Amino acid sequence: MCIPKLDSLRIFFLRFLFALFVVAVCSTFSLAEEESGWLDQPVRIGGDHNYPPYEYLDQDGLPTGYNIELSQAVARVMGMEINIQLGPWGEMRQALERGDVDILMGMAHTEGRLSEVDFSIPHAKVHQSIWVRNDNATIWKVEDLVSREVIVMKGSVMHDFMLENEIAADLFLVQTLADALTLLASGRHDCALVAKLPGEYLISGQELDNIHPIARPLVAQNYGFAVKKGNRELLARFNEGLSLLKKSGEYSQIHDKWLGVFPQDAKGVPWIHIIRYGALVFGPLLLILIIFVLWSRTLRKQVALRTEELEREIVERERSAEELQVRQKQLLHADKMTSLGVLVSGVAHEINNPNGLIQLSLPQLSKAYQSIEPILEAHYQEQGDFNLGWFSYSRMREEIPKMLHEMLESSNRIKRIVEDLKDFARRNDSGLNDQVELNEVARSSLRLVDNALRKATRHFTTDYVPGLPCFRGNGHRIEQVVVNLILNACQALTSSEQAIALRTYSLEEEGMVVLEIRDEGCGIDEETLQRMTDPFFTTKRETGGTGLGLSVSDGIVKDHRGRLEFSSQLGEGMCVRLLLPVYKEQA
Repeated sequence: MCIPKLDSLRIFFLRFLFALFVVAVCSTFSLAEEESGWLDQPVRIGGDHNYPPYEYLDQDGLPTGYNIELSQAVARVMGMEINIQLGPWGEMRQALERGDVDILMGMAHTEGRLSEVDFSIPHAKVHQSIWVRNDNATIWKVEDLVSREVIVMKGSVMHDFMLENEIAADLFLVQTLADALTLLASGRHDCALVAKLPGEYLISGQELDNIHPIARPLVAQNYGFAVKKGNRELLARFNEGLSLLKKSGEYSQIHDKWLGVFPQDAKGVPWIHIIRYGALVFGPLLLILIIFVLWSRTLRKQVALRTEELEREIVERERSAEELQVRQKQLLHADKMTSLGVLVSGVAHEINNPNGLIQLSLPQLSKAYQSIEPILEAHYQEQGDFNLGWFSYSRMREEIPKMLHEMLESSNRIKRIVEDLKDFARRNDSGLNDQVELNEVARSSLRLVDNALRKATRHFTTDYVPGLPCFRGNGHRIEQVVVNLILNACQALTSSEQAIALRTYSLEEEGMVVLEIRDEGCGIDEETLQRMTDPFFTTKRETGGTGLGLSVSDGIVKDHRGRLEFSSQLGEGMCVRLLLPVYKEQA
């Protein structure tokens, strides 16, 4: 009687397990269908309708800008469908909170916003500035905003900044950045808080020439995508898309198109082009090789001859391809230097105009102060000490002459640096027959790389031999070589406590003048040392090095009938010597 009962229990248990399995499988397919349906839904992307060049509506009312193009590129590489909505910034932030949009394409990273949104990896940097009218003489920094009338866009990052830092200023809220700049230009209120780059775009479009930003940015903030707090899955998709764009180089193209200012260094040929050209060159050759192998079964006597001819042809083609690449790189470099010359000339003109006004006004101010100093001194003797600006007259009567003198010296230094930049970038077709002083070339080069030297080391020394003979050549081209050698020395240092030393001297027995640069950096091994001037050879490939700097420099020095000498040991720094023949009069 027990056996039938046990069989029925077993059957019941098996049916129960089978039912659980069916339910689990159905649930899995249901979840997969739900997830697939969620992924197929368009992503709603919000942004500001008037924030050029990042995001705005063009003349036809269509969304355009850096953020628009970047979002479309991310959607393309991730296979997403997107729906872009632009409107007032305050409304877009509320739309994200309500869930009417899924992600904002551009939002500045701040600590205060972390409670409401999650940020992607930054895809840009935004510099916030204080905008004032041209007759401003009192507002220069954040502390000067106290008790002032300040215009800010409602819901913007600078609105949050003023509230979070509890700055005691009277805030006047507007809907757009254009409204803030227009209101300031009309003569109302004291200043406006607007990002520098969008502000420059807006005033150029509206011809507001009576306002400008303070030179020093108020704050620099990371800028990227933002989702509602907790939406990690959507954020991860956009982060992955950004990473793919950066790896392919498309991100750099979009960034340079909308936000770039200076021409970027020429990059190496993309791998996709290398593969394409390699397929075009070596594909037919591979086919010929296969035919030769099949043919060799019946014509063994000709295999050696055909193979030798084919190998020789491949070597010649590779040599020709390498020479072509070198010429292309040199042409790109020449084009970059031409563009740099045009840019530097424009920048030099814009800097020289206000600097010329400063140089003209400072001596007049100094003379005016000398005229009123007896009056101030008499008042001081009769009435006692009094405030002159923020400090007492007893202190300022000694500081003002020093300040005027230092300002004039700084202005002269700006003028010298601008002239050096113009000389460095100016195309010089005078040939290689000039009589050039090596010491002057070295001093001019150091003025160009002064900032890089200050950042790289605290211990930089120079030793110029007086009365050094001149060399025959082109000073600007040798200056390019010296700048390249100094920058290489800076990049070799691993600590600012390591030193760099530059000195000049002559080798009378060889008829050469020498410029020597020593650094206490990481140094290189003997094998690498032998390839220093090879085209496309670089130890800094991961940081954007092209391997053309020393190759081009070596070519310039050889054109001058000179040479570059390198000596180094791994971990003990490097010494580079530039040798040039002494100038001699030709018959």
